[in-house]
Amino acid sequence: MVQIPILNGIFTDNGPDFRTSYPVNLVPTPKSNGISEGFLRPADGIVGNGTGPGTDRGAINWNGVCYRVMGSKFCSVAADGTVVVIADVGNNGIDVSMDYSFDLLAIASNNNLFYYDGTTVTQVTDPDLGIVIDVVWVDGYFMTTDGEFLVVTELSNPFAVNPLKYGSAEADPDPITGLLKLRNEVYALNRNTIEVFDNVGGDLFPFRRIEGAQIEKGSIGTHACCIYMETCAFLGSGWNEAPGVYLGVNANANKISTQEIDQILLNYTEEELALVNMEARNDRAHDHLYIHLPDRTLVFDGAGSKETGQPVWFILTSSIEGFSKYRAQNFVWCYDHWLCGDATSNKVGYLVKNISTQYGDTVRWEFGTTIVYNEGRGAIIQQLELVGLTGSVAFGTDPTINTSYSTDGETWSQQKFIKAGKTGERAKRLVWFQQGWMRNWRIQRFQGTSAAHMSFARLEAAIEPLAF
Repeated sequence: MVQIPILNGIFTDNGPDFRTSYPVNLVPTPKSNGISEGFLRPADGIVGNGTGPGTDRGAINWNGVCYRVMGSKFCSVAADGTVVVIADVGNNGIDVSMDYSFDLLAIASNNNLFYYDGTTVTQVTDPDLGIVIDVVWVDGYFMTTDGEFLVVTELSNPFAVNPLKYGSAEADPDPITGLLKLRNEVYALNRNTIEVFDNVGGDLFPFRRIEGAQIEKGSIGTHACCIYMETCAFLGSGWNEAPGVYLGVNANANKISTQEIDQILLNYTEEELALVNMEARNDRAHDHLYIHLPDRTLVFDGAGSKETGQPVWFILTSSIEGFSKYRAQNFVWCYDHWLCGDATSNKVGYLVKNISTQYGDTVRWEFGTTIVYNEGRGAIIQQLELVGLTGSVAFGTDPTINTSYSTDGETWSQQKFIKAGKTGERAKRLVWFQQGWMRNWRIQRFQGTSAAHMSFARLEAAIEPLAF
């Protein structure tokens, strides 16, 4: 028997290029288990437990309570999913930003700034504030940006703005797209550069640029960045460059997107990528970075990449065929769960690992193999066996999974189905017999749905070489 790698696969296009196929709705998990050095587990399912006034646009945990902006409404979400509308903060169709001080929660929505004190939401109406596309709280100040200036509120009155205290990112003429705070320093993310500011006090703008900390790449959009593994992660590029995914560390931009990820990003326009939402989630020894694209979510695992010595990526989608927008977004750890909103409806919910359906809907999973090659001599595939954990499907169901193969990376054979095992059938063997032959090389692909809730550790093939 020959072991064939399954954590990443290969396919081809009419480029012609060899391209990487990442697992879909399956999470690569490095773990030595005696069968292999890693396995594919089902992506977390989503349980809906409430509804709100609109689609989710942002969330935060403040003082032990989950707050969300859904549509145009600022809401609280209880542990049982009950949504209470608190105020209207407007809706321009763009995600919101939220940050908090000791006594105020700031909400940047619809180009305006609002404060919530635990009882009342009040809009900042000082005309010197200008439009607000992002907000952070640092050293007693709420700092906002309108895309050109860095604006700070008064220390003694967060509703007041002094126009003499405006700052700006002037190393390059590119517009400011967003703000992040890391180690009590403000990162002004411009379109093609990133500048870092520290609080030095003074009568005018109290922050000063840290010379030598500038990063020569920038963020493509306001929410296409986040704090990840104690660094600044962002989707963007430098001048005259195609977009990629980077970690800003020690004034350097370290690229984490692979050739395949860069190729996927090229399928979207600059305007579409500017609306991308990035967020981080540390869970069960995974450091996941989510890049929510219009029709799928790309996920990078920093911890897994460090352990395996190569970039670990996978794809999340909410479709039963092809790709569609991944519905869970704006994760918040609250009430001992990972809470989430819905990108396509007014539902709220939380993540679970015992199922992989999403808000009760069935979704697909898929993974492929690298190329099986017998030095051009061909081979007969007598048997294929997936080794993994079975028997955890929903009670009363009897799901199937299938495999197909390609000898050119583009066209695929007829799907061959087998039973995946019922509830409790933990010794079920997933075996396909008489799988044909190959003249040159071959790629195998496996597919199923969330009804077949199982993990896969290894693929073994009984191969009989041909001597031409």
